[in-house]
Order: sequence, then structure tokens, then C-alpha cells
Amino acid sequence: MNIRDLEKYDSKKMYKVYDNWSNIAREAFESNQEPINFTNIQDIVIAGMGGSGALGDVISAILSKTKIHVNVIKGYLLPLTVDSNTLVIAVSVSGNTVETLSVLDSAYQRKSKIIAFSSGGKMKEYCKKNKIEHRLINQYHSPRASFIAYFYSMLKTLHSTFEIKEQDILESIIELEKINKIICSSNLTNSNQALNFAKKMKGIPLIYYPLGLQSVAIRFKNVIQENIKIHAIAEDVVESCHNGVVSWEKESNVNPILIKGKNDYIKTKERWNIIESYFDDNNIEYQKIISIEGNIISKIINLIYILDYCSIYKSILMKTDPTPVKTIDFIKSKL
Repeated sequence: MNIRDLEKYDSKKMYKVYDNWSNIAREAFESNQEPINFTNIQDIVIAGMGGSGALGDVISAILSKTKIHVNVIKGYLLPLTVDSNTLVIAVSVSGNTVETLSVLDSAYQRKSKIIAFSSGGKMKEYCKKNKIEHRLINQYHSPRASFIAYFYSMLKTLHSTFEIKEQDILESIIELEKINKIICSSNLTNSNQALNFAKKMKGIPLIYYPLGLQSVAIRFKNVIQENIKIHAIAEDVVESCHNGVVSWEKESNVNPILIKGKNDYIKTKERWNIIESYFDDNNIEYQKIISIEGNIISKIINLIYILDYCSIYKSILMKTDPTPVKTIDFIKSKL
């Protein structure tokens, strides 16, 4: 692959946004967005679809070892337990996502504590009309490519509410800056981890993940589907040992991908070893990627950056434009 291939097949230059992800992250966290600390909340609900929904998955994973209960809503309806003691975070990059607007209205009717993030649209108008906290965040190329800007803008605004250390956030940005030099488009060599991963991908990806990295696997599945336009599957590795692994008894065009955490639970590591041994004994080719050392934000965001870029490189290798999502546009046009 060379830069001409990227220029030829990536019509809207998505790769250029990803080249700049580490800068976008730092600018978002060092922006003049006003922080806010919500107090006396019993739980948090994060509402969003697609790329916006991935933000909820990641924040839920980061807060999973705290006393803060997080519920991620990808749809129209709020849980019945949501009330005035719930913080509802509504995220829509476009500002016009019908499902998230429905949740936002329900949260307002229930007098919940609310903050919304969008690039404008109906969400901005609704918040202005009803005096709801709203943060205006730029869209970069598409909702999925804008993930990094929204993530660090949300951390800038809510890190006190989330009880996240500022140092952990800054460390994650430093790690992004390190990996950027390795996987960006100016390094289309054998040392590019994302490109190498893309070259080895084949068939239908089946992504295995441990509980703590579910958000990474879901995100990878989604960008494979949107950027490469192929089917993808994601399964919890421990749960799959009770059902899904039986599928390997027959030949198929499914390609196992293992997303492993550097500090996975000891029993999860045992499952990884057993699974890899089974694949080796049965000549089933697989790929694996292991998180870096560091705090949970660094681990998750580093993996997402590598795997997102991997999906772009794979789309180019398959001579597919990563930007258009015609089927999604068709469905939205009918709503």
C-alpha cells in the first residue's frame, strides 16, 4: 500500500482525520469547554447510537470498577428506574438522531439531571429551548471519526462527575501521540501495526474479548461493518466457551481475532491459553492484539485507535471507500 492508494479509494480522506486523532484529543481536553460537576446522582445513563453509542460503551467500561452505575441506552426508551436522581448524558454527533432525541425528551419529562453533546441540529435547539446543559462539539468527517473529539470533550466536561483523575486522561493522550507515529499514513511500512493487522484479516471477523474490553470489540465490529462493508461478530471469550466455540467443529470462512488485556483476570488468561491451544491444534488461523500497560483509559483508547485505523487500511486493501454508508442513509430517509 502507498499514499496513492489511500488518496484513490478514501474519497473523503477519513485517514487524514485519523492521522490527526492525537492532536484532536489534546485540543478537546485542553479546550475552553466549561467543566461541570453533577452531585447527588445515584446512576448515570448514556444515550447514543452508532459512533455516539460507542462513547457510552467506553465510559461504562472505564467506570466499571467504581461505585458509579452506568447504563448505556441504544434505542428510544429510558429504563423505568430513571428519575430526578439520574444523570442522563445524551450524545448525537449530528444532533438529529431520532432515538437519542426521544431519550432526551423523556429525561426532561422525568426531571432528570441532563447534559447533551452534539455538533448542533435539533438537539442543540431542544436544549436551548428547555434550558438544558449542552456542549457544542465539532464533527470531524463522520460520527465514527469524531469519536476522539467527543470522548475527550466529555472527559473535559465531566471528569469530576466521573471521578476520573486528570493525570490518567493526560497519560492516555500521550499514549495516543506515541502510537500515532507508528500507525499513521506517513508510515506505510512493515512497522505499521494497524496496516499489518489489516493485511492478515480475512473472511468474516469473529472478535473475542474479555469483559473489560467489550467496548473495544463492539467498536471494532462497528467500524468493520461501516468502513469495510462486511459482516463481523463479537463474542465474550468466557461466554463463548459455553456455546460459540462448538462452531469451530466445522470449516468456515470465519477469522478469529483475539483482543486481550495486558492485565486480564487470571481465569480469563487461562481461557485465552486454552482457546489458542485449540486453534493451534486444529490449524485454525487467528490474530491477536494485546493492550498496552497503563490505566484503563489508555488501554481502551489505544486499542480503538489501532483497530479503527486497521479498518480503514483494510477497506483500502479491498478497494472499498470507507466513507459511504448507503444502507444507513436509506434507512434514515425512510424514518
